[in-house]
Amino acid sequence: MTIESLDRPELGALGRQISLSAREIDALTRTVIDHVAAAGPFSGAALHGEVKIVVRICLDWLIHRLNGHPGPAGTDSLEGAAAGCAHAGIPIDTVLRAVNETFKTGLDLIARLEPADTVGVVTGIGRVVELSKLVTGAVSKAYVREYKADAAEHQTATHNLTSALLGGQPPAHDLLVAAEYFVLALAVPGHPDEDRPGLDRQVVARRKLRRLQSALAALLDGAALSLLSVDGGTVLVPCTASTDAELDGLVQALAEAALVPITATVVNARPDEVPTAARQAHELLDTAQRMGLDPGLHRFAELALQHQLSRPGIAREVLGNHLTPLDEHPELRDTLQIYIDADLSRLRAAERLGVHPNTVDYRLRRIGELTGFDPARASGLWYLRSALIARRLA
Repeated sequence: MTIESLDRPELGALGRQISLSAREIDALTRTVIDHVAAAGPFSGAALHGEVKIVVRICLDWLIHRLNGHPGPAGTDSLEGAAAGCAHAGIPIDTVLRAVNETFKTGLDLIARLEPADTVGVVTGIGRVVELSKLVTGAVSKAYVREYKADAAEHQTATHNLTSALLGGQPPAHDLLVAAEYFVLALAVPGHPDEDRPGLDRQVVARRKLRRLQSALAALLDGAALSLLSVDGGTVLVPCTASTDAELDGLVQALAEAALVPITATVVNARPDEVPTAARQAHELLDTAQRMGLDPGLHRFAELALQHQLSRPGIAREVLGNHLTPLDEHPELRDTLQIYIDADLSRLRAAERLGVHPNTVDYRLRRIGELTGFDPARASGLWYLRSALIARRLA
């Protein structure tokens, strides 16, 4: 390796010619790669393949520039090499570390100048910094472009799979289908800021949706399939990505991310059953909302009776009519509902109503007299509870 004095105007103040043999360039390249591998955590054949190409391009440009020649006319070759690194799964910080090591080599070459040649050193460092900015920008640009392309491809594949499953169509052969899914129906209320004066309602709602989608992807490592809007939608969770017991925590985490209380229902389904399960889950969600249930996850077993009573028909009408005698006595109807909500505790019901427990007893007896169904008996209570549900859902 030699640095020879030359009297060439194009060298500017540096005034030195850096001459490296092919063997010396190979040695410098190996040194850079070894430093990157030692820093970890990424190492292996890819460093001596794709990353090596990046280092060689940077070294060629560096020596060319230090010798006073103009910078590269374009960065296509470097961007192509960086794209190859991205395809190989090499993190961008590993590539940029290799770039930085390469330019440290350039600074070492400058350090070989005579100590008195201060102007030459400053000029050389300026050229290294200038080229470093160009290379860093080109590598970053290539990575961003590749990540966007991969994300778009993944998004398209995910959308196609979601649409196929929900539409009852056979998915494409190259798409990975789970053996079973948790089919969740989500109701997402508006964020308080959506009604705040001075704020764009649609912008606030879209931000809420993006927070929800980001949390869903992060919590399940991108395994969930979803069709969501600002008001809610459908989520398909592979049973391999979550257990049934973990779904409650998932819904709670999504609510915390969206900053709104989320109500959800779930039905299990094989791939060919997804369309039916999605319809059932949303019917169940409608029942939960009409019943005024608290936010959180509700399962079919919990709402089986309410769901069945939500179906229009003569049975629901007959059940609802059992409460007609109480229409003129709203305090009796309220007492019945609160008594049931209090898990049949007359003491808790009396406390909530602000009356004496004996008053609750009296009202329950009066309900039995008017409707013909005694709330103190299991059969009578079953009919009265069903009638309340039928009335509410109607």
